[in-house]
Amino acid sequence: MASQVLVAANRGPLSYALAADGTLSARRGGGGLVSGLSAALAEQPDALWICAALSDADREAVRRGVSEPGVRMLPIDPAVYDDAYNGIANSVLWFLHHHLYEIPREPVFDAEFRRRWDSYVAYNETFAAACAEEAAEGAAVLIQDYHLTLAPGMLRELRPDLRIGHFTHTPWASTEFLRMLPEDIRNQLVWGMLGADRLGFHTWEWAFNFINAANFDDASGIAQSYSPTGTPERGVWHRKAADVPTGLGENKFTDVKAYPLGVDADELRALAHRPEVDDKLAGLRAEIGGLKTIVRVDRTELSKNILRGLLAYRELLMVHPEWRERVVHLASAYPSRQDLTVYREYTESVRELAAAINAEFGTADWQPVLVSVEDDFARSLAVYRLADVALVNPVRDGMNLVAKEIPVVSEAGCVLVLSTGAGAYEELRSDALTVNPYDVTATAEALHTALTMPAAERADRTKRLAAAATALPPTQWLTAQLNPLRT
Repeated sequence: MASQVLVAANRGPLSYALAADGTLSARRGGGGLVSGLSAALAEQPDALWICAALSDADREAVRRGVSEPGVRMLPIDPAVYDDAYNGIANSVLWFLHHHLYEIPREPVFDAEFRRRWDSYVAYNETFAAACAEEAAEGAAVLIQDYHLTLAPGMLRELRPDLRIGHFTHTPWASTEFLRMLPEDIRNQLVWGMLGADRLGFHTWEWAFNFINAANFDDASGIAQSYSPTGTPERGVWHRKAADVPTGLGENKFTDVKAYPLGVDADELRALAHRPEVDDKLAGLRAEIGGLKTIVRVDRTELSKNILRGLLAYRELLMVHPEWRERVVHLASAYPSRQDLTVYREYTESVRELAAAINAEFGTADWQPVLVSVEDDFARSLAVYRLADVALVNPVRDGMNLVAKEIPVVSEAGCVLVLSTGAGAYEELRSDALTVNPYDVTATAEALHTALTMPAAERADRTKRLAAAATALPPTQWLTAQLNPLRT
């Protein structure tokens, strides 16, 4: 049966495991976003989630015709998938949007890049074709993230009747960075996005970056229209051009909106008080005693700025020696993208710097940094509950839900030290201590201010941070994007 509501995303709400006897079993995916999307789609009786088959077990399930209600997995060739996902999405688009390139050496757009780009195009075509096949007449299709930037335009050509939305979970690159791309690739990227009726970003900064990028194309222009109530609506007018797909139509307007994703307070608090989290919390309390805590929870992702955060903590101990043996830095750093050399090297640098700080300042009774470089969700939630200070200092981040989650879960209230590079800065800055992510000295001083903040002020700030963090939880976030597509 054709679906009236579709979500297309690289990762789906479940994965399969293949037992030794050949039995397949499905396991639901974790994380707040998957949970929120799943809950929202559950309210739609014929909704469908289209995703890639990521593992051999997933592909075997597709081969056998095994499926779960409301999910369709696409068996993309593993070599094509690797080129599209690792070679383009994570090694080019991620670096571009997060401004991570080491400019004297990167980027290099050569024949190998073009070969991988062809795979990225094929990957997007597979998703567009599946959406076109599964969607009912006039259906709403919400496409997710930088993996699928071309899919809206491709789907528009296949099914002009559909209402198409796209949400980008990363920042959008500044014009300066976007113009690093070869012109034809940049045009494909922008025009792929403009196939959507509505584009969503976490913040207005990222939304305006896209509008500015679109304006560099002679076939489009920045536009501002007005709703019947007089509320300004921003977006991009665009029309046909010789070098772009012809299915986008004459004088089409694509709305561009900000939808700042929040957290589900009830679900997060329930997760944080499970028995396994209580056990982790008891172990940490036994290890650190009554010391103050500065916590961070990140993937070892280049944009998260973990190394400068550790340097700021080191400077705190140097400039304010009164904190020695009175504070501990609990750093949870999940390994990220370890199939890429630069990420393996970065993860090892985190370990080495933490060890150096411990060697420099540690005593027989005090280890300044307790770093956990493993994927341990229960430990991370226990760390949330222990937080006196939360350090969230990315150089550039689409949102950063950790900045929203810790104030919701922290038991004694916490002070949030927040980078201006985080998408969450737009909503949380008035009640956080904000820092330039490159300024190690200012970050060290913010940590000192946070540690000395009076308890009453800390509690008040935490309440306001938690209220802002839960203003648009995942189910409402998705509904806010779907409703305009269905009108």
